[in-house]
Amino acid sequence: MTELLTAAQMRAIEQAAIESGEVTGLELMERAGQGVVEAIFKERPELAKTQGTAVVLCGPGNNGGDGFVIARLLKDWGWEVEVFLFGEPKKLPPDARKNYERWSTRGPTEKLTAKAVEQGRRPDVLVDAMFGTGLSRSIPLELAQAYHSVAARHVDERHPWLAPFYRVAVDCPSGFDTDSGKFLFPDPPENTGDEQRDIEARSNWWEKDASERLLRPDLTAVFHRKKVGHALSDSCGKVHVVDIGLGAEDRHPGHLKSQRPKDTVVGLEFDGAKGLPGQVWPWCDLAKKPGVGQHKYGYGHALVLSGGAGKTGAARLAARGALRIGAGLVTLGVPPSAQMEVAAHVTAIMLQRVEGGSGLSDVLADERLNALCLGPGMGVERAREMVPIALGAKRATVLDADALTAFADDPASLFAQLHENCVLTPHGGELARLFPDISEKLTAIPTKGPAFSKVDATREAAKRAGCVVLFKGPGTVIAAPDGRCSVNAATQERAAPWLATAGSGDVLAGFIAGLLAREFEPMQAAEVAAWLHVECARTFGPGLIAEDLPEQLPKVFKNLNM
Repeated sequence: MTELLTAAQMRAIEQAAIESGEVTGLELMERAGQGVVEAIFKERPELAKTQGTAVVLCGPGNNGGDGFVIARLLKDWGWEVEVFLFGEPKKLPPDARKNYERWSTRGPTEKLTAKAVEQGRRPDVLVDAMFGTGLSRSIPLELAQAYHSVAARHVDERHPWLAPFYRVAVDCPSGFDTDSGKFLFPDPPENTGDEQRDIEARSNWWEKDASERLLRPDLTAVFHRKKVGHALSDSCGKVHVVDIGLGAEDRHPGHLKSQRPKDTVVGLEFDGAKGLPGQVWPWCDLAKKPGVGQHKYGYGHALVLSGGAGKTGAARLAARGALRIGAGLVTLGVPPSAQMEVAAHVTAIMLQRVEGGSGLSDVLADERLNALCLGPGMGVERAREMVPIALGAKRATVLDADALTAFADDPASLFAQLHENCVLTPHGGELARLFPDISEKLTAIPTKGPAFSKVDATREAAKRAGCVVLFKGPGTVIAAPDGRCSVNAATQERAAPWLATAGSGDVLAGFIAGLLAREFEPMQAAEVAAWLHVECARTFGPGLIAEDLPEQLPKVFKNLNM
């Protein structure tokens, strides 16, 4: 795991290092600029072998100071460098002003305007050093237009393989809120009451104004640690973390130890070849190593409830996932109409007739059934009847899909029944049904930073529900009622777009249920399952369908060297 920082936490870390006398702000700026240049050459090694060209756009703060360092170092490398500054040099912060002066001995600085930037030939590299993590509003439109105007320059035919040019952001793309992973926009036009006119006005606002502020780089060089927004967004291109020498780990807010602080947000990022998950999740015996006296009931018994005839596929996927991830036994609870259908499809998974609420109560009399999974393909009416009985049994429980939608008209009644051993796994639509006010804040157009983020939304949902919530998506966020939170990003180098396939969420629910059966605590079960879910998809690759996911687990476990 890696700690994800907010902008405020990063400022506190830098300030603490400077106040301690360990480093000066000028030294940090030099290290930052050096790190960005090294990141460019690492990601595009062919650029280190040429005398390239660069356009560096500098802002009025310390991010601009980083830009001057980058410009100077590239110039020293033999590059042709053009520098543009937004604002007056005399108004720059002291460290940025010093680096402006150092750059001025190497080359000129022009005023940053769209008209000025669009002149000349297209560079090999465009550096966005206009605004960093401290910005709390949208960037001026002219600066966004200046950034885009580089594309209007004529092409340099010497380096056709680099066309059009390599876009590099310093710490974050300008206008990007690093706490939420969203770009900040100006206020949209107010509604007038004329629906057609309002639609046209909003469309024009987006096409002619707001969309210009989306600055999507190929590379973002991040200082010290990824911020929360870097993990939540796929708008930063390749994210490269630059070590600027801020020293001991124990200075970091929420330093990751065996018991991580509740206000910490962590990213579930591991090198799958090094077996790290077993170290960050203690007692996480995913591979079921040989042990004295172990037997199938020692690894738990999960019950997955199915829908009726023709609706059993989702539950079968969940059951297969629970079994593959290591539950000792898995039983599918099916209504009479689906018994023959399910019996024809399962072998290692057991079958149990569960006709209605009383039938479920009878089945749950067996206390060896220690984990339940309700929702996948279950049907809303069956879920409405079964969920209260399942929750009343106080077993570890995963509620997904129909088990969530069944309570869309009365979420409070569901929350009143939930207990601390539950895990809810909504996607965006399901979250909106259960937590409409939270969803409204999350989907609102962000005009000020820090904007309301998926982390904020998931934490609020978990606190209200009183149990763990896993909010699905490319940036899956998992939160516990006590504030613990993690981000499992399937973006950037860990992207797994093949997970966008029918049934993949059902398998994830089964993974969680299987780990709950093995007595993983809910937060841990959700985190491990989410991480393995992405690893299975990445192991298989393109062409993945949901049935493939559980079958990748043995290979993933083997790769973990467990």
